[in-house]
Amino acid sequence: MRIKNLILIISTLFSFSAYAQDMAEYTSGWEGILENPKVFNLKVEIENLGKENAKFKISNNKKIIDYPIIAKNNKQLEIPFAENYSFKGMLSKNGKEINGFIKSGILLYHLKLTQSDNNSFLGTWNILMIDELKSLNFYLSVENGEGNKYEAYPIFGDNRFTGTWCDNFQKENNLISFIDFKTGLQFKGKLEKNKIQLSLLLGDNLLTEIELKKSITNWEIGGFKNDNNNTSILKLTEMENLISKDSFPNTHSVVISKKGEIIYENYFDGYNANIPHDMKSASKSISSAIVGIAKDKSLFKNVDQSIFDFLPEKYQTYNDSLKTKINIQSLLTMSSGIDAIDYGINANPKSSATEDNYQRTPDWIEAILKAPMIHKPNTKANYGSANPALLGVAMDSVVSEPLELFIDKFLFQKLEISNYIIQTDLRDKPYFGGGMYLTPKDMLKFGELYLNKGKWKSKRIISKKWVKNSFKNYRNLENVTDKNGYGYLWWHNTYNANEKNIKSIEARGNGGQYIFVIPCLQTVVVITSGNYRNGKTQQPEMIFEKHILPYL
Repeated sequence: MRIKNLILIISTLFSFSAYAQDMAEYTSGWEGILENPKVFNLKVEIENLGKENAKFKISNNKKIIDYPIIAKNNKQLEIPFAENYSFKGMLSKNGKEINGFIKSGILLYHLKLTQSDNNSFLGTWNILMIDELKSLNFYLSVENGEGNKYEAYPIFGDNRFTGTWCDNFQKENNLISFIDFKTGLQFKGKLEKNKIQLSLLLGDNLLTEIELKKSITNWEIGGFKNDNNNTSILKLTEMENLISKDSFPNTHSVVISKKGEIIYENYFDGYNANIPHDMKSASKSISSAIVGIAKDKSLFKNVDQSIFDFLPEKYQTYNDSLKTKINIQSLLTMSSGIDAIDYGINANPKSSATEDNYQRTPDWIEAILKAPMIHKPNTKANYGSANPALLGVAMDSVVSEPLELFIDKFLFQKLEISNYIIQTDLRDKPYFGGGMYLTPKDMLKFGELYLNKGKWKSKRIISKKWVKNSFKNYRNLENVTDKNGYGYLWWHNTYNANEKNIKSIEARGNGGQYIFVIPCLQTVVVITSGNYRNGKTQQPEMIFEKHILPYL
């Protein structure tokens, strides 16, 4: 997914104009220190489930949420524990765990709550997605914009957190407030002489406070070294040296399995095995898997069905003679024919159906559907996130439970994956265009599922037929320079190593997020990176071809 990637690293700007003459003295860089490295690692507890005094609790070193549960059905829980925050979950058949999601901002954080004693269940919610902060530095940049407008950027010294998207700034006298609509964090500040007292909250519930003073030194962000010792079977010393010398900048992880056994695992820039990484568009391949699971369960008839068989009534007015031919298969293969080319050759930056444009509108689906057709469906392929975005709406219409619970139950639980996050669209539904966060080892599991033709640990999760169809090369992408072949939201590529051509099927995401599935070598390779807007988003392909393949 390609949502304003530079802004992901720091923050989306927010503006304010009220009392601009007072704000001028705060136009500066501000800095402070967070109270401890685990302040955003929250303990979540469901206490006395099924009893009259049942509670939903969240705490760090202090009580934050203490919400009474009123539930008619203890097997499926819906708990709106604060304004704009909720938990949805399902009790397992054996009654020993609850799998569910905290909805906060535009993210669905998966939680597995395990029974501790009696009917209490415990789990952990890492709001910033990292297990422990390596830096306690916190910065706020207040900058003068046009006229009386100002902009502010909150930045964490630990840049393994992908950043805030702050909005809705308000000011009354010397009090300011704004919200990070990505994580759901609330910010409230008091402007004092030569300092800002800033509170971070969940709704009206205090997480932590920071005293900010004007910066007088350069900001220290990132630059973390790793503590892990690489004891992998496969030795990739040359690659590691090049990464350490910054020849392959912003490489965060490399994990490799062969015949289901991890033979190499290493992390860089302070990353580790427990941090879910933003997969960007690499999670489009996971979206494809969800469509396949729904098809295997006969929740829809076949991939030849028109997308308008699944869309709500409000969108049926866009069902003209050509658009009605947009079917599930055309969306899986980027061949809908809509003017939705996100980048590259023939991209139209003014089209309402490019991801950068439809994500700025209040109704993403309407913006996509009102764009003109440039080709007949299922004839030409051009990469555009609008295609899987429509698939997400279709799948939401055919499943009986919340779509995120369907995804968890029928894919991630079966792969024994629990530490992950799903980004939503503006309808609070999982966004199929990209943006899931998985750990590199869990990304590897997903690749192994497809390498093993839909099985994992001898368990059938996706039909062999769906995997086979997914890996077919239907047509080449016309908007990319390499003219890669494309399957059901899977890329095709060919590499050369030791004078042999090696075919790879790949999940790819902006910034350098890759899952390479190499059937001829019975191997899966995962590389995660942070190369946004620096022209190195395809750097993992060079690492793979020159520094991994020759040793496999």
